Amino acid sequence: MTHPGAALATPGAWTVCPPTPAACSSATSTLDTSGKDGTLRGVFGRMSPLGVHTAAWKAPTEDEKARDPLWRIHQRVPAAGEITVFNRSHYEDVLVPVVNGWIDEAQTRQRYTHINDFERMLTETGTVVVKFMLHISKDKQRERLQARIDDPAKRWKFQRDDLTVREHWAEYQRAYEAAIAATGTTWAPWTIVAADSKTHRNLMIATVMKDTLQQLKLRFPEGDAADAKLKVT
Repeated sequence: MTHPGAALATPGAWTVCPPTPAACSSATSTLDTSGKDGTLRGVFGRMSPLGVHTAAWKAPTEDEKARDPLWRIHQRVPAAGEITVFNRSHYEDVLVPVVNGWIDEAQTRQRYTHINDFERMLTETGTVVVKFMLHISKDKQRERLQARIDDPAKRWKFQRDDLTVREHWAEYQRAYEAAIAATGTTWAPWTIVAADSKTHRNLMIATVMKDTLQQLKLRFPEGDAADAKLKVT
C-alpha cells in the first residue's frame, strides 16, 4: 500500500511509518514483565509478516557505546513500505543510566533534546511516531516474576538482575515520569497503557494502531489501466 507521506511509532512500544510510500516502526519502553513480547505477538502478530520487522534492543555493545546513543536506533528505522516494531527503544538510554547515576542532569536533558530532535526529523521526513509506555503495577510484576520462577517452562525468562532492578522501583518510576514529561511532543506523543491486564493492554494498543493506520488513508498501488481489458487464455 502507498500513502503520500506517513510514518508511525510508539514508546513503551514504538512504531514508525515513513511517507511516500508509507513505512512504519513501533517501539516499547517499560519495566520487565509488562508484556512487550506479548504485545508483539498479540497485536502485530496479526499483521502480514511480509512488511513487518522487529528490533529487540539489548545493552549497547562496545562498538555502539563508542557512538552517540541514537546511532544504532537510526539504522533500524523502517524503509518505505515497511513496519518495524521496537522491543525496547532509545528511551532505555534515559532510564537505566539515570537510575544508575551514569549520567548527570545536564546529560539527561541533552539526551531528551536529542530524542525530540530525532523524532521530529523522522516525522518531518514522513514518519508518524506512535509511542506506548506499558505501565504495570508492582504487585502484578511480583506475581509474574514468581510465575516465571515456579514454571519450569518459563524459568528461562527469569534473570536475577530483574530482582535488582525491582529494588529500584521508585527510582525507575521517577525516571519514566521525567522522560515522558520531557519527550511527549505534538509530533511524537505518548500513550500510557495500563498493562496489568494483557487483554486490555493489547486492545488499547491495537485500537490506537488501527486508528493511526486508518488516518493514513492507505491505498493499493495503481496498476496500468490498460491491463483491466486483458483476458487470460
